Amino acid sequence: MEKRIIGIQQIGIGVKNMREAWSWYKKAFGMDIRVFEDDAVAALMLPYTGGEPRKRHAALAINIQGGGGFEIWQYKGRIPEPPAFSIQIGDLGIFAAKVKSKNVRNSFKELSDAGISIPGGLLTGPDGKEHFFVTDPYNNIFDVVEGSSWFHNDNKHSGGTYGAIIGVSNIDAAMKVYSDILGYDHAVYDKTGVFPDLSLINGGSGKFRRVLLTHSVKRSGGFSRLFGESKIELIQALDRQPESIFKNRLWGDLGFIHLCFDIQGMHELKKECAEKGFPFTVDSEVKSGESFDMGEAAGHFSYIEDCDGTLIEFVETHRVPILKKLGISINMTKRNPLKNLPDWLIKGMRFNRFKG
Repeated sequence: MEKRIIGIQQIGIGVKNMREAWSWYKKAFGMDIRVFEDDAVAALMLPYTGGEPRKRHAALAINIQGGGGFEIWQYKGRIPEPPAFSIQIGDLGIFAAKVKSKNVRNSFKELSDAGISIPGGLLTGPDGKEHFFVTDPYNNIFDVVEGSSWFHNDNKHSGGTYGAIIGVSNIDAAMKVYSDILGYDHAVYDKTGVFPDLSLINGGSGKFRRVLLTHSVKRSGGFSRLFGESKIELIQALDRQPESIFKNRLWGDLGFIHLCFDIQGMHELKKECAEKGFPFTVDSEVKSGESFDMGEAAGHFSYIEDCDGTLIEFVETHRVPILKKLGISINMTKRNPLKNLPDWLIKGMRFNRFKG
Protein backbone atom coordinates (compact mmCIF):
# COMPACT_ATOMS: atom_id res chain seq x y z
CA MET A 1 0.00 0.00 0.00
CA GLU A 2 1.19 3.52 -0.81
CA LYS A 3 2.46 5.55 2.16
CA ARG A 4 0.00 8.23 3.26
CA ILE A 5 0.10 10.65 6.18
CA ILE A 6 -3.49 10.94 7.47
CA GLY A 7 -2.80 13.54 10.16
CA ILE A 8 -1.49 14.09 13.66
CA GLN A 9 -3.14 11.39 15.73
CA GLN A 10 -1.83 12.58 19.11
CA ILE A 11 0.96 14.11 21.14
CA GLY A 12 2.26 12.02 24.04
CA ILE A 13 2.41 13.65 27.47
CA GLY A 14 4.21 11.97 30.38
CA VAL A 15 2.54 12.75 33.71
CA LYS A 16 2.62 11.62 37.34
CA ASN A 17 -1.12 11.04 37.65
CA MET A 18 -2.97 10.20 34.45
CA ARG A 19 -6.53 10.76 35.66
CA GLU A 20 -5.71 14.02 37.42
CA ALA A 21 -3.99 15.33 34.29
CA TRP A 22 -6.83 14.14 32.07
CA SER A 23 -9.34 16.05 34.19
CA TRP A 24 -7.29 19.22 33.73
CA TYR A 25 -6.99 18.75 29.94
CA LYS A 26 -10.73 18.09 29.75
CA LYS A 27 -11.53 21.36 31.53
CA ALA A 28 -8.93 23.47 29.72
CA PHE A 29 -9.08 22.07 26.17
CA GLY A 30 -12.18 19.88 26.00
CA MET A 31 -10.20 16.63 25.67
CA ASP A 32 -13.07 14.51 26.94
CA ILE A 33 -13.53 11.65 24.46
CA ARG A 34 -11.87 8.36 25.43
CA VAL A 35 -10.55 6.58 22.32
CA PHE A 36 -8.79 3.92 24.37
CA GLU A 37 -7.42 3.36 27.85
CA ASP A 38 -4.79 0.70 28.41
CA ASP A 39 -3.10 -0.53 31.59
CA ALA A 40 -0.28 -2.76 30.39
CA VAL A 41 3.47 -3.18 29.92
CA ALA A 42 5.41 -1.16 27.33
CA ALA A 43 7.44 -4.14 26.20
CA LEU A 44 8.62 -2.93 22.78
CA MET A 45 10.08 0.44 23.74
CA LEU A 46 13.26 -1.00 25.27
CA PRO A 47 15.61 1.43 23.45
CA TYR A 48 13.87 4.27 25.31
CA THR A 49 12.93 2.67 28.64
CA GLY A 50 16.37 1.76 29.93
CA GLY A 51 16.32 -1.68 28.33
CA GLU A 52 13.49 -2.87 30.60
CA PRO A 53 9.79 -3.46 29.94
CA ARG A 54 7.88 -0.83 31.94
CA LYS A 55 4.37 -0.90 33.37
CA ARG A 56 2.26 2.05 32.37
CA HIS A 57 -1.27 3.38 32.29
CA ALA A 58 -2.16 5.38 29.16
CA ALA A 59 -5.25 6.88 27.61
CA LEU A 60 -5.87 8.55 24.26
CA ALA A 61 -8.24 11.52 24.61
CA ILE A 62 -9.64 13.68 21.82
CA ASN A 63 -11.80 16.76 21.37
CA ILE A 64 -14.61 15.88 18.95
CA GLN A 65 -14.48 19.40 17.46
CA GLY A 66 -11.30 18.36 15.67
CA GLY A 67 -7.54 18.06 15.89
CA GLY A 68 -5.24 15.36 17.18
CA GLY A 69 -5.49 13.88 20.64
CA PHE A 70 -3.42 13.75 23.81
CA GLU A 71 -1.93 10.39 24.78
CA ILE A 72 -1.76 10.86 28.54
CA TRP A 73 0.90 8.48 29.82
CA GLN A 74 1.81 7.47 33.39
CA TYR A 75 4.48 5.06 34.63
CA LYS A 76 3.38 2.50 37.21
CA GLY A 77 5.95 1.17 39.66
CA ARG A 78 8.37 3.96 38.78
CA ILE A 79 8.33 7.66 39.61
CA PRO A 80 8.67 9.63 36.34
CA GLU A 81 11.54 12.08 36.33
CA PRO A 82 11.41 15.79 35.48
CA PRO A 83 14.24 17.41 33.51
CA ALA A 84 17.39 18.00 35.55
CA PHE A 85 17.53 21.59 34.26
CA SER A 86 15.15 24.41 33.41
CA ILE A 87 14.00 23.87 29.82
CA GLN A 88 14.39 26.84 27.49
CA ILE A 89 12.70 27.40 24.17
CA GLY A 90 15.07 26.14 21.49
CA ASP A 91 16.17 23.14 23.57
CA LEU A 92 16.09 19.96 21.53
CA GLY A 93 12.77 18.18 21.49
CA ILE A 94 9.08 19.02 21.76
CA PHE A 95 8.89 22.32 23.65
CA ALA A 96 5.15 22.92 23.29
CA ALA A 97 2.00 21.41 21.84
CA LYS A 98 -0.05 23.63 19.55
CA VAL A 99 -3.79 23.67 20.32
CA LYS A 100 -6.21 25.13 17.80
CA SER A 101 -8.80 27.72 18.76
CA LYS A 102 -11.95 28.91 17.01
CA ASN A 103 -11.28 32.43 18.25
CA VAL A 104 -7.99 33.12 20.04
CA ARG A 105 -9.33 36.06 22.03
CA ASN A 106 -12.30 34.06 23.27
CA SER A 107 -9.99 31.21 24.30
CA PHE A 108 -7.72 33.70 26.05
CA LYS A 109 -10.63 35.10 28.06
CA GLU A 110 -12.04 31.70 28.95
CA LEU A 111 -8.72 30.33 30.18
CA SER A 112 -7.79 33.58 31.94
CA ASP A 113 -11.12 33.62 33.75
CA ALA A 114 -10.42 30.04 34.87
CA GLY A 115 -7.20 31.22 36.52
CA ILE A 116 -4.91 29.28 34.19
CA SER A 117 -1.31 30.51 33.85
CA ILE A 118 -0.78 32.46 30.61
CA PRO A 119 2.82 33.70 30.46
CA GLY A 120 3.12 36.85 28.33
CA GLY A 121 -0.59 37.38 27.78
CA LEU A 122 -2.02 37.78 24.27
CA LEU A 123 0.78 37.81 21.68
CA THR A 124 1.33 38.36 17.95
CA GLY A 125 3.42 35.81 16.07
CA PRO A 126 5.69 36.31 13.06
CA ASP A 127 2.71 35.56 10.79
CA GLY A 128 0.82 38.54 12.23
CA LYS A 129 -1.74 36.31 13.96
CA GLU A 130 -2.60 36.37 17.64
CA HIS A 131 -1.69 33.45 19.89
CA PHE A 132 -0.82 32.81 23.51
CA PHE A 133 1.02 30.30 25.68
CA VAL A 134 -0.66 28.30 28.44
CA THR A 135 1.20 26.47 31.19
CA ASP A 136 -0.50 23.44 32.72
CA PRO A 137 -0.01 22.46 36.41
CA TYR A 138 2.83 20.14 35.34
CA ASN A 139 4.96 22.84 33.61
CA ASN A 140 4.01 21.75 30.08
CA ILE A 141 3.46 24.60 27.63
CA PHE A 142 0.67 24.80 25.05
CA ASP A 143 0.59 27.33 22.22
CA VAL A 144 -3.04 28.30 21.51
CA VAL A 145 -3.33 29.40 17.88
CA GLU A 146 -5.97 30.15 15.29
CA GLY A 147 -7.24 26.91 13.81
CA SER A 148 -9.23 25.82 10.79
CA SER A 149 -10.86 22.64 9.40
CA TRP A 150 -13.30 22.11 12.28
CA PHE A 151 -15.03 18.73 12.40
CA HIS A 152 -18.00 19.21 14.76
CA ASN A 153 -19.47 21.99 16.89
CA ASP A 154 -19.46 20.89 20.53
CA ASN A 155 -19.68 24.40 22.04
CA LYS A 156 -16.04 24.45 23.17
CA HIS A 157 -13.57 27.27 22.64
CA SER A 158 -10.79 25.02 21.34
CA GLY A 159 -10.05 21.85 19.48
CA GLY A 160 -7.22 19.39 20.00
CA THR A 161 -3.61 19.10 18.90
CA TYR A 162 -2.78 21.31 15.92
CA GLY A 163 0.96 20.60 15.84
CA ALA A 164 4.01 21.34 17.96
CA ILE A 165 6.94 23.65 18.59
CA ILE A 166 10.08 21.56 18.22
CA GLY A 167 13.62 22.64 19.05
CA VAL A 168 16.27 21.49 16.59
CA SER A 169 19.99 22.05 16.23
CA ASN A 170 19.82 22.68 12.48
CA ILE A 171 16.57 23.49 10.71
CA ASP A 172 17.86 22.62 7.24
CA ALA A 173 18.86 19.14 8.42
CA ALA A 174 15.57 18.69 10.31
CA MET A 175 13.60 19.39 7.13
CA LYS A 176 14.63 15.94 5.88
CA VAL A 177 12.18 14.52 8.41
CA TYR A 178 9.51 17.19 8.76
CA SER A 179 9.24 18.19 5.11
CA ASP A 180 10.55 15.23 3.09
CA ILE A 181 9.02 12.39 5.15
CA LEU A 182 6.08 14.02 6.98
CA GLY A 183 5.02 16.25 4.09
CA TYR A 184 5.23 19.69 5.76
CA ASP A 185 6.45 21.21 2.52
CA HIS A 186 5.14 24.80 2.76
CA ALA A 187 6.79 27.48 4.93
CA VAL A 188 4.25 29.94 6.34
CA TYR A 189 7.26 31.94 7.53
CA ASP A 190 11.03 31.50 7.87
CA LYS A 191 12.43 34.30 10.02
CA THR A 192 15.57 34.95 12.03
CA GLY A 193 15.97 37.39 14.89
CA VAL A 194 14.75 38.25 18.36
CA PHE A 195 11.01 37.74 18.74
CA PRO A 196 8.80 39.78 21.10
CA ASP A 197 6.22 37.00 21.42
CA LEU A 198 8.86 34.71 22.97
CA SER A 199 10.33 37.28 25.37
CA LEU A 200 8.54 36.04 28.51
CA ILE A 201 9.06 32.35 27.73
CA ASN A 202 12.08 30.81 29.47
CA GLY A 203 15.11 31.48 27.23
CA GLY A 204 12.96 33.39 24.75
CA SER A 205 14.99 36.62 24.74
CA GLY A 206 17.71 35.06 22.59
CA LYS A 207 18.20 34.97 18.84
CA PHE A 208 16.42 32.25 16.90
CA ARG A 209 15.54 30.99 13.47
CA ARG A 210 11.85 30.09 13.34
CA VAL A 211 10.14 28.20 10.53
CA LEU A 212 6.41 27.48 10.60
CA LEU A 213 5.53 24.61 8.28
CA THR A 214 2.26 23.28 6.95
CA HIS A 215 1.34 20.76 4.26
CA SER A 216 0.29 21.85 0.75
CA VAL A 217 -1.48 18.54 0.12
CA LYS A 218 -4.79 18.12 1.92
CA ARG A 219 -4.81 14.98 4.06
CA SER A 220 -7.41 12.35 3.19
CA GLY A 221 -8.58 8.90 4.26
CA GLY A 222 -9.70 7.41 7.55
CA PHE A 223 -9.90 9.98 10.34
CA SER A 224 -8.39 12.82 8.28
CA ARG A 225 -11.44 15.09 8.64
CA LEU A 226 -11.29 14.75 12.41
CA PHE A 227 -7.55 15.39 12.58
CA GLY A 228 -7.67 18.26 10.07
CA GLU A 229 -4.69 20.28 8.93
CA SER A 230 -1.70 20.84 11.20
CA LYS A 231 1.46 22.89 11.55
CA ILE A 232 4.96 22.25 12.84
CA GLU A 233 7.13 25.11 14.11
CA LEU A 234 10.86 24.42 14.13
CA ILE A 235 13.00 26.64 16.34
CA GLN A 236 16.79 26.82 16.26
CA ALA A 237 18.69 28.70 18.98
CA LEU A 238 21.47 30.74 17.37
CA ASP A 239 23.28 32.25 20.35
CA ARG A 240 23.57 29.31 22.74
CA GLN A 241 24.13 25.56 22.76
CA PRO A 242 20.74 23.91 23.37
CA GLU A 243 20.25 20.92 25.67
CA SER A 244 18.26 17.80 24.85
CA ILE A 245 14.95 18.02 26.73
CA PHE A 246 15.06 14.29 27.49
CA LYS A 247 18.77 14.16 28.35
CA ASN A 248 19.44 11.24 30.74
CA ARG A 249 15.71 10.48 31.02
CA LEU A 250 13.36 7.79 29.74
CA TRP A 251 10.52 7.95 27.25
CA GLY A 252 7.42 8.35 29.40
CA ASP A 253 9.10 10.67 31.88
CA LEU A 254 7.52 14.07 32.47
CA GLY A 255 6.85 16.24 29.44
CA PHE A 256 6.06 15.79 25.75
CA ILE A 257 7.35 12.33 24.90
CA HIS A 258 6.54 12.00 21.17
CA LEU A 259 4.50 13.34 18.26
CA CYS A 260 2.37 10.65 16.62
CA PHE A 261 1.06 10.49 13.05
CA ASP A 262 -1.80 8.34 11.80
CA ILE A 263 -0.60 6.75 8.56
CA GLN A 264 -1.34 4.15 5.92
CA GLY A 265 1.25 2.03 4.15
CA MET A 266 3.63 1.28 7.01
CA HIS A 267 5.82 -1.05 4.94
CA GLU A 268 6.41 1.58 2.27
CA LEU A 269 7.05 4.19 4.96
CA LYS A 270 9.63 1.89 6.56
CA LYS A 271 11.51 1.66 3.26
CA GLU A 272 11.37 5.42 2.73
CA CYS A 273 12.60 6.24 6.22
CA ALA A 274 15.52 3.81 5.89
CA GLU A 275 16.48 5.19 2.47
CA LYS A 276 16.46 8.76 3.82
CA GLY A 277 18.63 7.89 6.81
CA PHE A 278 15.97 7.66 9.52
CA PRO A 279 15.36 3.92 10.05
CA PHE A 280 12.68 2.62 12.39
CA THR A 281 14.09 2.28 15.90
CA VAL A 282 10.95 0.48 17.13
CA ASP A 283 8.60 -1.66 15.03
CA SER A 284 5.65 -3.46 16.61
CA GLU A 285 5.18 -5.90 13.74
CA VAL A 286 6.66 -9.31 14.54
CA LYS A 287 4.92 -11.22 11.76
CA SER A 288 3.83 -9.59 8.51
CA GLY A 289 0.30 -8.24 8.81
CA GLU A 290 0.06 -8.92 12.54
CA SER A 291 -1.65 -6.29 14.72
CA PHE A 292 -0.34 -5.04 18.04
CA ASP A 293 -3.11 -5.11 20.65
CA MET A 294 -3.60 -1.86 22.60
CA GLY A 295 -6.52 -2.99 24.75
CA GLU A 296 -9.57 -1.53 23.02
CA ALA A 297 -7.62 -0.66 19.87
CA ALA A 298 -5.11 -2.44 17.65
CA GLY A 299 -2.65 -1.51 14.94
CA HIS A 300 0.94 -1.37 13.77
CA PHE A 301 3.18 1.24 15.35
CA SER A 302 6.77 2.34 14.83
CA TYR A 303 9.17 5.11 15.80
CA ILE A 304 11.92 7.12 14.20
CA GLU A 305 14.16 9.83 15.65
CA ASP A 306 14.68 13.21 14.03
CA CYS A 307 18.22 14.56 13.69
CA ASP A 308 18.28 15.46 17.41
CA GLY A 309 16.64 12.34 18.83
CA THR A 310 13.08 13.67 19.08
CA LEU A 311 10.69 10.74 18.80
CA ILE A 312 8.19 10.61 15.95
CA GLU A 313 5.63 7.81 16.18
CA PHE A 314 3.66 6.30 13.30
CA VAL A 315 0.44 4.33 13.82
CA GLU A 316 -1.37 2.37 11.15
CA THR A 317 -4.75 1.83 12.79
CA HIS A 318 -6.31 -1.60 12.33
CA ARG A 319 -9.12 -1.52 14.90
CA VAL A 320 -10.58 1.37 16.88
CA PRO A 321 -13.63 1.48 19.21
CA ILE A 322 -16.48 3.81 18.26
CA LEU A 323 -19.41 2.88 20.53
CA LYS A 324 -17.73 0.94 23.33
CA LYS A 325 -20.90 0.45 25.36
CA LEU A 326 -22.40 -1.44 22.42
CA GLY A 327 -19.13 -3.18 21.55
CA ILE A 328 -18.92 -1.45 18.16
CA SER A 329 -15.49 -0.93 16.63
CA ILE A 330 -14.16 -0.31 13.12
CA ASN A 331 -11.87 -2.71 11.28
CA MET A 332 -9.84 -0.26 9.20
CA THR A 333 -8.10 -3.04 7.24
CA LYS A 334 -11.37 -3.88 5.49
CA ARG A 335 -12.02 -0.32 4.28
CA ASN A 336 -10.91 1.55 1.18
CA PRO A 337 -7.84 3.44 2.50
CA LEU A 338 -8.57 6.42 0.24
CA LYS A 339 -12.03 7.06 1.69
CA ASN A 340 -12.74 9.15 4.77
CA LEU A 341 -14.79 7.52 7.50
CA PRO A 342 -18.39 8.79 7.56
CA ASP A 343 -18.80 11.81 9.84
CA TRP A 344 -21.79 10.26 11.62
CA LEU A 345 -19.68 7.24 12.58
CA ILE A 346 -16.85 9.28 14.08
CA LYS A 347 -19.36 11.46 15.93
CA GLY A 348 -20.55 8.29 17.65
CA MET A 349 -17.38 8.54 19.74
CA ARG A 350 -19.12 11.33 21.69
CA PHE A 351 -20.76 8.59 23.75
CA ASN A 352 -17.31 7.56 25.06
CA ARG A 353 -16.90 10.66 27.20
CA PHE A 354 -14.50 10.75 30.13
CA LYS A 355 -16.41 11.67 33.29
CA GLY A 356 -13.44 12.73 35.42
